[in-house]
Amino acid sequence: MSPTIRPAALTDIPAIARIYAQAVAQGTASFEYQPPDETEMTRRMQALLAKDLPYFVAELDGTVAGYAYAGPYHGRPGYRFTLEDSVYIAPDNQRRGIGGMLLTALIAAAEAKGFRQMVSVIGDSDNAGSIALHAAHGFQYVGTLKNVGFKFGRWLDSVLMQRPLGPGARTTPED
Repeated sequence: MSPTIRPAALTDIPAIARIYAQAVAQGTASFEYQPPDETEMTRRMQALLAKDLPYFVAELDGTVAGYAYAGPYHGRPGYRFTLEDSVYIAPDNQRRGIGGMLLTALIAAAEAKGFRQMVSVIGDSDNAGSIALHAAHGFQYVGTLKNVGFKFGRWLDSVLMQRPLGPGARTTPED
């Protein structure tokens, strides 16, 4: 059965929190050390939804198999047309195309809302899966911040990738 991509709801928070907790506890995609609880994950989701930013889940056989959202790249007004994406997939559902489906939905929603750039800050330059996922969806490698994070007793890079949305920088955006 193919997953269904749909807007995330507050009722998805327990599943989202579990997926993210595993990523924090065992992976280097996030540089957080302690998984946030459901209250904090709810606060984070509500902050994005209050700004009408895209937040999706992939549901497979009635279970949330992954989630993705786009948030502000930075808070200063000059960055208002640029979003940063995040994609997390439950370990038992990785490498099944779910990340690509979620990223496709994020890109389409961001373009529909008039955003012009999407940036991915990929934790750990060894995260080949995330780098390949973004490259397959039109993101270009733009640089690596060397040794900017420290987790699990080692220094970690952040890989920066970027893709234009809609007309990108070819035209002046309208506020």
